[in-house]
Amino acid sequence: MHCRRLPLATSWTLQRAAVAILLIASTTAAHVARAGEPSPSSARPILSSPVTHSDWMGKEETPDWGPKGVHQILDRAKQCGWRKVYWRCLDGGRALYPSKVLQPLAGVDEDNYHRGKPTEIYVQRLSRFDWASFDAFREAVDYGHSIGLEVHAWLSINEDDHGWGWTSRYTREHPESRWVCRDGRVLRSQQSFAFPEVRAYKLAVVKEVLDYRPDGIFFDWIRTGDVRDNPHTDADGVAIHGYERPNIDRFRELYGVDPHQVPNGDPRWVAVRAEPQTCFMRDARRLIREKIPACEVTALVQHRFSYRGMPTDTPYDGSLRGLLVDVKAWADEGLIDAVVAAGYYRPGGDPTTAYREMQSLTSGKVKVLLFGWLTPNGFAESVPLAEKLGAPEILLWESDYVGLPPQNGPFVEAMQKFTAAH
Repeated sequence: MHCRRLPLATSWTLQRAAVAILLIASTTAAHVARAGEPSPSSARPILSSPVTHSDWMGKEETPDWGPKGVHQILDRAKQCGWRKVYWRCLDGGRALYPSKVLQPLAGVDEDNYHRGKPTEIYVQRLSRFDWASFDAFREAVDYGHSIGLEVHAWLSINEDDHGWGWTSRYTREHPESRWVCRDGRVLRSQQSFAFPEVRAYKLAVVKEVLDYRPDGIFFDWIRTGDVRDNPHTDADGVAIHGYERPNIDRFRELYGVDPHQVPNGDPRWVAVRAEPQTCFMRDARRLIREKIPACEVTALVQHRFSYRGMPTDTPYDGSLRGLLVDVKAWADEGLIDAVVAAGYYRPGGDPTTAYREMQSLTSGKVKVLLFGWLTPNGFAESVPLAEKLGAPEILLWESDYVGLPPQNGPFVEAMQKFTAAH
C-alpha cells in the first residue's frame, strides 16, 4: 500500500508534481537570481536556538542533572535574548523523555560512532544519565513557559540512528522497511515512509509529544541516520534511495514500467518517492490541528547547494530531488507554517541563496527562517543579512555552543543588546 490519499484515479496529482519537478529544476536558479531585494521587515528578527539536552549533558562542564539543569539551560536561553527554543525530543533512534513509543536514551549501542576515537569520552559521560528516569521535556515546557519562552518540540523525524549506535527499537525489529537504494543496497537503519506501518510509528511519536503541549513541532528532515551509508545521492544530487517495494509497485501501477528502467532523476519517479513523506505530513498536520490548533509547524530541509557529511559525500540538488521532501507541496497545502534551509553550503551556495530558494518554493505562504551559526562571527553576519532579507527569525545553531555562565560573556551581551533594541 502506498499513500491512501492518492488512488490511481487521481494519479494526475503525481503527474503534475513530476512536471513541477522539471520546472523547479529549470527555473529556481533563474527565479532566485532575478528576485529583487525584499522589503525589510519593520520588526527586527527574533532569535531562537535548538537545544539538545544530551549534548549539554555530554559536555565537560555540564548543567546539573534533573530540573535544576533544565532551568540552567533555559535561564541561559533567556539571558541570550532568545524568544524560542527548539527542544530536541529524539537523539537518533532514542527518546530524550520517558517515551512509550521509543526506547529512552540510557547508554548507546556497544558498536557506535565514537568507539575508539577521542570523542569516546562523550559516550562515557552520557552513560551516567537515563532519560527514562527524568522527564526533561516536561520540565522544559513547564519551566520555559513560566519564564516567557516558547518551547517547540524538535523531532528528527527522518532518522532512526545518528552517526551510528543510537538505533531505534523499531528499526532493529523491522529491517524489512528500511531504505533500499537503486543498486539494491539496504541501509542500516533508515525507515521508509513508503510503508504505512512506518508512517503510523512516526505519527505515534508526534502524538506522544503533543501531549506535552509544546508551542510548535519542528520537523527536522535533514538528519538521515547512519553515516556509514553515505552517499545518499548520485553525482547529480538526486536521492538514490526510495526503491522500496511500495514505491516500485506504485510506479508500475501508474506508468507500466519498473523504475530501474528509467533514470534515477526521472521527475515521475522522484514524485512517486516524495509522496509518502507528504502523506505523513498531511496526517501529522491533521493530528496537530486536532490536538493543538495554534501549534506552529516548522520544517528543516535541504537546499540545492547543501550536502550531508562532507561536501562531496552526499550533495543535494534541493530537498525534492535530493531528500524526496516536497517543500512546495507542503506550503501549497498548508502543511507547514515555517521553513528553514540547513546551513551547509557547497561552492555556489550561501545563506542568501538558500533563503531565497525557500522563498521561491513557498511563494510567501509560510515564514522563512534564516539559519545562522551560534558563534560571535556567525551572529554578526546573520543579523544584517536577516534584516536585509526580511527574515522574521534567526535560528542560531546550536544552544550548547554558548555554554553556561560565565562562558562567552561578551557574545551573550551582544545578543542581549540586539534583543533589547528589538
